[in-house]
Amino acid sequence: MAISSRSAAPTVPKHSARSLSGLAPFLRPYLGRIGLAMFFLVMAAVATLVFPLALRSLIDGGLSAASKGEQLMALRTHFFELFGVAAALGLLSAGRFYMVSWLGERVTADLRNAVYVHVLRQSPEFFETTQTGEVLSRLTGDTTLVQTVVGSSLSMGLRNAVMGVGALGMLVITNPYLMVQVLGGLVLIVAPSVWFGRRVRKLSRASQDRIADSSAIAAEVLNAIPVVQSYTAEAREAARFDQSTTDAFNTAVRRTKARSVLVAFIIIATSAALLWGLYQGTQAVMRGDITAGHLGQTVLYVIILASAAAVLGEVYGDLLRAAGATERLMELLETRSPVVSPSQPVPAHVTQSGSAIKLEGVTFHYPSRPTQAALTDFNLSVAPGETVAIVGPSGAGKSTVFQLLLRFYDPASGRIELDGVRTADMALADLRQRIGIVPQDAVIFSTSALENIRYGKPSATDEEVKAAAKGAFAHEFISALPEGYNTFLGERGVRLSGGQRQRIAIARAMLKNSPLLLLDEATSALDAESERMVQAALESAMRDRTTLVIAHRLATVQKADRILVIDHGHMVEQGTHESLMAANGVYARLAALQFIP
Repeated sequence: MAISSRSAAPTVPKHSARSLSGLAPFLRPYLGRIGLAMFFLVMAAVATLVFPLALRSLIDGGLSAASKGEQLMALRTHFFELFGVAAALGLLSAGRFYMVSWLGERVTADLRNAVYVHVLRQSPEFFETTQTGEVLSRLTGDTTLVQTVVGSSLSMGLRNAVMGVGALGMLVITNPYLMVQVLGGLVLIVAPSVWFGRRVRKLSRASQDRIADSSAIAAEVLNAIPVVQSYTAEAREAARFDQSTTDAFNTAVRRTKARSVLVAFIIIATSAALLWGLYQGTQAVMRGDITAGHLGQTVLYVIILASAAAVLGEVYGDLLRAAGATERLMELLETRSPVVSPSQPVPAHVTQSGSAIKLEGVTFHYPSRPTQAALTDFNLSVAPGETVAIVGPSGAGKSTVFQLLLRFYDPASGRIELDGVRTADMALADLRQRIGIVPQDAVIFSTSALENIRYGKPSATDEEVKAAAKGAFAHEFISALPEGYNTFLGERGVRLSGGQRQRIAIARAMLKNSPLLLLDEATSALDAESERMVQAALESAMRDRTTLVIAHRLATVQKADRILVIDHGHMVEQGTHESLMAANGVYARLAALQFIP
């Protein structure tokens, strides 16, 4: 299921009322703490409901004693009882607050981790249709809304629901005929509240989608800030972001208006019904049907019920807003990668001289270009320890071979084997552990040079890391950095030149020491002197392992055991540099463009 932040209007699932049930798997591990929180919650509500009874006892008992002395003693007793109820309420409320806050933080952390891990396991097909900013919005904004509900709003809602039901029950017991009328009025309030609530939920989902659009734009532009500034596009990008935030603001305003109307309706309608009941109570006192203490108790229960209804109106809005966020998170978690490890993976034997590769009749279309084949009936066989170069025009399908070997995608037809085992039958972790890659665009993480190289082998010692750096001719420039190997390299390695970033990527692959090495224009960012050094290092790294090399500069692949020429997804030629030049075909024409002035 593809997720796009560019849709004009949000897609609202049909069963939206069940959206919050998606949080159940994240709450289930903490049932004990939830039970304890519910205990504190119910007991705090009970303490609140006991308060009007204690007040009635104070008015009817403490103020009606025969003598002043007895009246003073009775008042002291009743005030101590009231203080005891208040102290119990304070302690129980503190326990409830701690427990639900802990649950909110814990569940939110678990949810963020689950979403992040799930996204990390998606194939590149997922990222062809989903912007990074969209995912970040769900990881931050949506989970924050869920945290608000689990850690605060839901607890407040449950507590006020218990108090409201309890207060209503006490009012029905003490004034049954009167409160049946009030209860009938409250029932009439529910229907329009539910109808309004659905609109609030839809607008909440739309608001979150528009915020995600803004996040996607910001992430895209900030990651390309040198290009933006070089084209003096700051004003255009600022205007585009401003339009996106304006759309988000306008949607949020519509949501807020609808929610304000909902809250106002609930408070006014509920208060009207309850004030009617209170008016009838005052009439009963005047007739002598009930005591003043009874009326005071009724007043407090009416206040508790009215305030509970008001809070529930607010909480209902929060729940509806969180429902939209939960829908988006569950939508993300329900996304399934088409590339998964088999349930019973088959291990493959690795020879001492590298891995054997075999592609038979492979046809593949990228999901975003279903009508255009990247490879068509493609065949390739590479012996262990062989170095094979893949050349051809841009878009010919060279990098596709690498992506299929790494099983970022599965072919539409054909068979891919590594060391005699279909890659589809191998565990993804085992398959990719056997392959080292140096991409054309070196990826540098926001950490030290030492940890960037160690990324290839997390268990490597500092000495092993430095040995790999020396092999990639990176040791000298790393040692010259302000803090040497512990120097922070900045986001995406902004403190390094292109050639330096590439040498760190090569050192990372050398440290991994996999039997199959994939070099995708590995020396493209190097100057002539650095290229000679790294080329020598790569030649050393290629020994005793199979190597596939993608190159546009044909001078870097002339020493390969075999050169494959790909054009429009087909292998059109293969052989050594000399034999291909003698054939005077595609390779010879490419070479003529580069070697002949």
